[in-house]
Amino acid sequence: MPLQITVGPPQLIVHAGQTVWASEPDGQLADSDGKGLMFRDTRLISTWSLFANGETWELTNGGAIMHFAARVFLTNRRIPTQYGDIAPRTLSLVLGRWTDGGVHEDLDLTNHGMERVRFNLELSIRSDFADLFEVKSGRVVRRGRIATEWSEPAQCLRTSYANQDFLRAIAVTARGDSPAAYANGRLSFAIDLAPGATWHACLLYVLEDDGERLHPPAGCICHAATAPAARGLEQWRQSGLKVTSSDDEICRIWRQSVDDLAALRLPIDGHVVPAAGLPWFLALFGRDSLIVSLQTLPLTTAFAHGALAVLGARQALAMDPARDAEPGKILHELRLGELAHFKLIPHTPYYGTADATPLYLMLLHATWRWTGEQDLLRRHLDTAERCLAWIDTHGDRDGDGFQEYGTRSPQGYENLGWKDATDAVLYPDGRPVTSPKALCELQGYTYAAWTGMAEIYTALGRPDSAARLLAKAAALYNRFNDAFWDERLGFYAFALDGQKRRVLSVTSNVGHCLWTGIIRPDRARRVVEVLMGDAMFSGWGIRTLSADHVAFNPYSYHNGSVWPHDNGLIAQGLRRYGFTAELSRLAGALGDASSYFAMHQVPELFAGIARDGTGFPVQCPGANVPQAWAAGSAFSFLQAILGLRPDAPNGLLHLAPALPGWLPDITLRDLCLGAQVFDLHVRREGTECRVEVLRGPPDAVRVTPLAR
Repeated sequence: MPLQITVGPPQLIVHAGQTVWASEPDGQLADSDGKGLMFRDTRLISTWSLFANGETWELTNGGAIMHFAARVFLTNRRIPTQYGDIAPRTLSLVLGRWTDGGVHEDLDLTNHGMERVRFNLELSIRSDFADLFEVKSGRVVRRGRIATEWSEPAQCLRTSYANQDFLRAIAVTARGDSPAAYANGRLSFAIDLAPGATWHACLLYVLEDDGERLHPPAGCICHAATAPAARGLEQWRQSGLKVTSSDDEICRIWRQSVDDLAALRLPIDGHVVPAAGLPWFLALFGRDSLIVSLQTLPLTTAFAHGALAVLGARQALAMDPARDAEPGKILHELRLGELAHFKLIPHTPYYGTADATPLYLMLLHATWRWTGEQDLLRRHLDTAERCLAWIDTHGDRDGDGFQEYGTRSPQGYENLGWKDATDAVLYPDGRPVTSPKALCELQGYTYAAWTGMAEIYTALGRPDSAARLLAKAAALYNRFNDAFWDERLGFYAFALDGQKRRVLSVTSNVGHCLWTGIIRPDRARRVVEVLMGDAMFSGWGIRTLSADHVAFNPYSYHNGSVWPHDNGLIAQGLRRYGFTAELSRLAGALGDASSYFAMHQVPELFAGIARDGTGFPVQCPGANVPQAWAAGSAFSFLQAILGLRPDAPNGLLHLAPALPGWLPDITLRDLCLGAQVFDLHVRREGTECRVEVLRGPPDAVRVTPLAR
């Protein structure tokens, strides 16, 4: 069993829906440092600290017991009192915290000493109501007015924030074995405990958004395991695909991925979509929701149905340069905080993404292949055709047949692909690439979108529309392979710049072109050799940028780190082109890395430091954990290893399993293909893989090689 390496700064997070409580490991916030109780992009609590007669408490242990609940065990340091000192580690203080809308906290004190103890238990609690964008940047500007009211009879502390018509508030009600008092910014309880005696109090948090109130769970944390949130988590686990293997480490990774995805479910408009990640991205995203939905189609189609409906309902219908909106475009990000409310940021929603629109079409096609639902196609056809129109017009800004981008918004992002950091798109000498930028993967996504929509048009009885899209896809395929390929490098360009010059920085983006099938088969071997070479493959995964590049930094966000989702999509590309040995090596590397992280919880990214015989994956400070497409990467690798190809319209499930040498078997239960449900057992016998159909019609399962 490898060491467990905690990713990112140590922290304790409980969250559900749009409520997230991020604190230090002891549950407190002496210095918020970007943490706090956050709700709908507003930090409602910025300071939360417990004291005993002014003395701090000592952490013994603590952690999340489920994504929405945690317990923390504290003990006392020396506490001076008028009756004499209370000796260290005489008292036990257990904090229970859980959320399901509002927040319920339990404080349980026990006197383990042989003397009576009397002291004041104090909670320092403050609210800054900072917008999440400002919390992240570390520069908070107060624009409105904060007011605090304490009601002794109701034992309720209510703090509100008002800036014109933007209103947020939090009300904390104390229910304890002794009444609370409030003074000097602190709630305090007079504690008087005989030897062996206990004391209990509940703190009940109601979160308010312009009059809407979210109430806390009713029971104490001892009831969390049977609460609606817990039942919902178990229902999620039971309703989708179950994956088991005789390899226990792989099972742990898959189970944690399922739980992480459950934790990031975001209810919107009666649907469920995946939030991007914690703590910064608990919001609706276009690219993230679409990629996660593509990754997890074997697990569940709920995300896909939700993403198609929710994003389709918010598709741009008019030009709005301030938000980078254009008719037919799929949004990038929707925020609900103060800055968005007053349009100080363009996220209302913001449409600064060049890839979400073709990804929407890719998801529509893939969901239909898994479900066979003709009604799904009819329901989203208008949205899809507006996406096609956007690709032809605003996506191709200069009419040269390639997709390129450049922001129009004065507050817009410089880069509109998945690597959207300001410094993410660079020439080989490290200079920023000039706009408009035609990223290689944008051409691949468009190629896949057109070929998928052609198949959809055929199914809808529109052969002429299908033929037109296939012709456009073939032309793009040829143009891409002519314009982006560099024979000397033996690799495809990262992008074309504003003058249509090839940007020959070696990046992982080209691996997405394998995933979409736009790369010529006779060049695929050379592409894979570069991706799996020492400069790109760290031993733990494929880096975002070659270690030979002048801007390489293994700790950077996009210039040398390893992203699990990026590697998962590349893995599917390796499988598409038949590179099973390289797939095995890549899957093994990511599996090994995942085993080191606490709880096998795969982070958003980790450092691109080379693996050696004594090393382990290295954390990147600030990486989101959990993060949706990092969790979803497990299912990208699953699809790649099994060579899964759904064909629900024809009632067929194609497999071409290539289990690595380190993975002896996989069992899938409750794998849904349209109305059919399958249980499959796949095992390796020497160099061959055998598939046993345990449930479902055997003649519907076709074990054939994938087309190259």
